[in-house]
Amino acid sequence: LYLVATPIGNLEDITFRAVRILRDEVDSIACEDTRQTQKLLQHYDIRKPLISYHEHNEAVRTAEILAALERGESVALVSDAGTPLVSDPGYRVVSAAIEHGFPVVPIPGPSAALAALAASGLPTDEFRFIGFLPSKAGARRKALEQLANETATVIAYESPHRILEALADMAEILGERPIAIARELTKIHEEFLRGTAQSIREQLARRSAVKGEMTVLIARSEKTSAIADPLAEVERLEREGLDRMEAIKAVAKQMGLPKRELYRLVTERGSNSPGKRRE
Repeated sequence: LYLVATPIGNLEDITFRAVRILRDEVDSIACEDTRQTQKLLQHYDIRKPLISYHEHNEAVRTAEILAALERGESVALVSDAGTPLVSDPGYRVVSAAIEHGFPVVPIPGPSAALAALAASGLPTDEFRFIGFLPSKAGARRKALEQLANETATVIAYESPHRILEALADMAEILGERPIAIARELTKIHEEFLRGTAQSIREQLARRSAVKGEMTVLIARSEKTSAIADPLAEVERLEREGLDRMEAIKAVAKQMGLPKRELYRLVTERGSNSPGKRRE
């Protein structure tokens, strides 16, 4: 089972080895969208049977691919763009192939996450890839809150339809943290936007439409803190005589959190605590 990375935009971004494997070494190619993969194969004059393999038919197709491997055939797994399994289907068939003792061979190549990181201008020595940000606002905000003290550069994917809302949440939760957005990587309209979440949001909001695949990069937190529970620390400072807003301000400053976000968390804890006096 070959895992073949394919271009994320520019069709020239494919390795000689990947073309050779697809053209000469495999009996069939499993892909997310046969129409999308066919464009690449036609460009390189590759003619092979295609197997539709996506999140809705993984179980059935995994059995079919295993049967092909059992017959001694070789199969390539590709995604619509980039490296298979990176925010794309494939985990099920790879796990099954390994479990049944079949060789799994990666054919490295393009990855939007790494391409964006390299050109982002943000630290590259340590990074954390989280895939797509949650589509629902509440889940997205919770995910961003958990990243507030992340000490590595964060890489995420986001839809152009949700990017303005996501940037608004980042501005509120992450404050003035440096952000970079890579849009339409390797394509004609490739673009990098760099600044804060708020400044980038203002740029995009002025456009008549926001289009293109987005890779979002968030700078690591430069502040460290030994505080494990900011809400408990606020309560401790209150017991020592500080009023609530002063306590929130002190903890937010120490942890590098926006005061507004910490105030919201404190208020939510108070409203959800039975018997707790509300102020």
